[in-house]
Amino acid sequence: MSTSSDPWAAGEPPEWLGDVSVGVDAWTRRAAPAETPRPAKATRTRRQARPTLLAAEPVDEVTSGPEADPESVARKILLDQLTGQARSRKELADKLAKKLVPEEIATRLLDRFEEVGLIDDAAFARLWIDSRQAGKGLARRALAQELRRKGIADEVAREALDAVDPSDEEAAARVLVQRKLRTMSRLDDVTKTRRLLGMLARKGYPSGLAMTVIRSEVAGVPESDA
Repeated sequence: MSTSSDPWAAGEPPEWLGDVSVGVDAWTRRAAPAETPRPAKATRTRRQARPTLLAAEPVDEVTSGPEADPESVARKILLDQLTGQARSRKELADKLAKKLVPEEIATRLLDRFEEVGLIDDAAFARLWIDSRQAGKGLARRALAQELRRKGIADEVAREALDAVDPSDEEAAARVLVQRKLRTMSRLDDVTKTRRLLGMLARKGYPSGLAMTVIRSEVAGVPESDA
């Protein structure tokens, strides 16, 4: 009895049943194509940069401490401003305001500094007059304007200005004119007089005193004969 090659003869369904392509392969005995390998994923060769954690800076216990007391700060500002130079109360008040010191604290400290003599507008006015008269040759009118800008009360300034000797004022005007005449050698007397009058007016000298000094100096009259 010959053995049949028909798979149905063994009572089992052929392996291609239900799948046409498998059946065709079985009929034609075609080998199944090899599975095409998928390309491997590219290996990451570059590591992503990770953020580097910086070491915490040491804490400065001085700078990180509690904020300074506003009154202590204001007091230091005043002492620094008064070191080596007298200042008017208004100048100091303006400085505290610029530093944003509360008005209540500023007023209390300024009053206290006046009580102990660290702020003295009368003394300041006298020192200012001596300095500006000697250094710039300013007359009383110009000095009064400067003291007003410094915040000195009119009555305080007037008392200090009354101490200015009229002879000292005339002497200061004469020095200014003599100094200026050295640069006017090529000018005529009219031009000299006009320019000298303008200079003395800016320095605060009254016109009467200015003309007296200028005429004597331009004409070369000795001071004792002027």
